Amino acid sequence: MTTSLNHTNLRDIWYTMTGIPGLEDMHIWLSIPICSMYIVALVGNTLLIFLIFTERTLHLPMYFFLSMLALGDILLSTVTTPKMLAIFWFKAGGISFGSCVSQMFFLHFVFVAESAILLAMAFDRYVAICYPLRYTTILTPSVIAKMAAASVTRSFFICFPLVFLVYRLTYCGRKIIRHSYCEHMGIARLACDNIKVNIYYGMIVALFSLCLDVVLIIISYVLILNTVFRIPSRDARLKALGTCGSHVCVILLFYTPAFFSFLAHRFGGQSIPLHVHILLANLYVIVPPTLNPIIYGVKTKEIQSRFIQVFSLNKMLC
Repeated sequence: MTTSLNHTNLRDIWYTMTGIPGLEDMHIWLSIPICSMYIVALVGNTLLIFLIFTERTLHLPMYFFLSMLALGDILLSTVTTPKMLAIFWFKAGGISFGSCVSQMFFLHFVFVAESAILLAMAFDRYVAICYPLRYTTILTPSVIAKMAAASVTRSFFICFPLVFLVYRLTYCGRKIIRHSYCEHMGIARLACDNIKVNIYYGMIVALFSLCLDVVLIIISYVLILNTVFRIPSRDARLKALGTCGSHVCVILLFYTPAFFSFLAHRFGGQSIPLHVHILLANLYVIVPPTLNPIIYGVKTKEIQSRFIQVFSLNKMLC
């Protein structure tokens, strides 16, 4: 009977998100860099996608994977940042249970999909350096499309159970979310039930998706380095390593704060202040999407030249 009542009334539950607990007086000031980064993320990633799909010389597997990452960055920042800014600017922290669960699902879905895309990009670099003569025959458009579909499908099947795991719980009056957006354990901890299944599933997702991706990426780079250091020419070695530089920067930017947040959430206890954890979690969903197009724009000559070409043409037309 309790379960039935719980599922009937879930649509009536509204939560209030507090933003960053302990830093409420600084919300307006914090919103300035966050809003600026969000605009840069939207413009930068949209421009990157535009450049890749309008320039035929960029129609290579590496850049198709990069466009997928850029789309993921747009979605990741858009799922969280507008509501975050509404809390900071208007104290509009109210959110229904259904909307909160939807935000949770899309947040985790995009995150796991981006991890798979980074793994695909590592495989791309492995093929390009270890099997350069077979690069275009191995990574055909059909293979790229299948890898993209596999990334999305895997992410869906991993993250969709989270919806059922939070809907099965009984909620009894806790309506304050001390965060700027909804995530799985944040919702689960508002329930009155035992949430061990939620905790275990969250750890399984982290271990068998993100950690597995990281291990496979490391294996790819071990094989890449093994091949690179057997190249006799020093200039050729540096050139080969240079093609991986952007990807390595993006990998570190993506996984380092994610694992810090995961470990702090489960093992940090009282040693890490809540406002520090929440602030880092907020920056995590906006800083990588902001910096990724800048990193690739600065380090990739083909993108630089296409960018200059487009804006030079616009100036001539004006």
